[in-house]
Amino acid sequence: MKPKMNWTELAAEVTAVGVGGGSAEPITGVEYDSRRVRTGSVFVAMKGGSTDGNRYVEKAIAAGALGVITDSAPKFDHLLVFEAGLPVLEVEHGRRALAEASAAFFGHPERKLAATGITGTNGKTTTAFLMEALLNEAARTTVLVGTIEYHVAGQVRPSVHTTPESRDLFELMAEGVSRGATELVTEVSSHALDQGRAFGLGFDVAVFTNLTQDHLDYHQTLEKYFAAKRLLFDGTVYPAPRVAVINAHDPRAKQLAAAAARAGAEVRTYGIGQGDWRAASYSLTPGGAVLDIETPAGTAHLVSRLAGEVNILNLLAAFTAAHARGVPFADLVASVPRLKPVPGRFQLVAARQPFTVIVDYAHTDDALRNLTTLARQMTAPLGKRVITLFGCGGDRDRTKRPRMGLAAGEGSNFVVATSDNPRSEDPLTILAEIEPGLKASGVQYTVEPDRTRAIAVALAAATPGDVVLIAGKGHEKEQILAGGVIPFDDTEIALSSLRNLGYGDVQ
Repeated sequence: MKPKMNWTELAAEVTAVGVGGGSAEPITGVEYDSRRVRTGSVFVAMKGGSTDGNRYVEKAIAAGALGVITDSAPKFDHLLVFEAGLPVLEVEHGRRALAEASAAFFGHPERKLAATGITGTNGKTTTAFLMEALLNEAARTTVLVGTIEYHVAGQVRPSVHTTPESRDLFELMAEGVSRGATELVTEVSSHALDQGRAFGLGFDVAVFTNLTQDHLDYHQTLEKYFAAKRLLFDGTVYPAPRVAVINAHDPRAKQLAAAAARAGAEVRTYGIGQGDWRAASYSLTPGGAVLDIETPAGTAHLVSRLAGEVNILNLLAAFTAAHARGVPFADLVASVPRLKPVPGRFQLVAARQPFTVIVDYAHTDDALRNLTTLARQMTAPLGKRVITLFGCGGDRDRTKRPRMGLAAGEGSNFVVATSDNPRSEDPLTILAEIEPGLKASGVQYTVEPDRTRAIAVALAAATPGDVVLIAGKGHEKEQILAGGVIPFDDTEIALSSLRNLGYGDVQ
């Protein structure tokens, strides 16, 4: 149940540069989307990446807004507000004000949850799922916020954004607290850090998985992309974490560790053969991996159900972070064999076919290299092939398209290039920008813009012992086209194609 709070009480918790009016009426909600405003709501009108909420003040008032917080007071008519008898707060930072207002309205759940934030190009989702699972194994109740789904004290919700706006995050946190949660585990995207969507949170533990080329359509350069990630650690915009957990393999690890240490964080590095928390040795198995770890807290032999080197790194990140959150070393060791693979991350598709089919979210050149490397480790002993299907998203970083083509080609025996959320772009244009990388790799490939037909082509090409990788969408359940959004699930499409080839589902 939302706490009762009036405008004067809320305004006292928001950093303002101008104040007008007041109200003793109880607030029923804090909203940044005028379509969600109801009688008694406070509307936060703020500048966004694609629109400006200040354009919708009139709609918010018509919907029953009790008051307005704005970061662009000159953009709307104050007379409209005052004629309606509404108070207004003028603020310098709209998203910071949204966080402050939301935290106050929802009863400051951030003070009752210990937060772990995970950022990086690849591995955020898997690390977050593993971190939550390790905390749950230690009998801690959690709120998980990430790309695949949200968890609120064990209840699963659909994910709207990797990192939602602060108002929505505080609502999830408040509900979690009401259900007994004591821990928050959240993916923190570079967009969210740059835009201020994580304002109001103090992260006890922050994890950096890696940085490879992605999102340059937004950040423009790799250095700006890294600068956004660094905000989680360096104390310049957000409070520095108590503990920073950093992938020792990343070229920027030392730079990031130094920034975190200067800000007062305890730094823990992890890696394979390097880092404070490291896998000293390992071997991959058909069902996952076995590894011997050496850490400042002790040594242990671990048996993991997660396949591939990349998942050893994800496991070490989660293990290190969970220990930083106070889970005893021995308990973590005992929990590892029970950890399950994450949906859409190296997910097996089984229909009694004599070859392996894997659905994975890999959508960067680095992630494709990791994925194809793992597949080659599986096929090499038998002299079998790796068949990779992938595409590149439309209206996104175009420079990574040939790089992804090269990565797929270098790691595969046969590649099917297809569509992956082309959005407003012509799929054939995207594919034409992928092809130079494929040609440079020398791989045999084909181009099929229809993803359903492409999956059928890839599966039909497989022979016993091969590995077919269906990359790019992973857990996603839709395809975004110029004409709209259609349902699309790689796993379901693959199962349907396998049935058409005469294979049957496992009962």
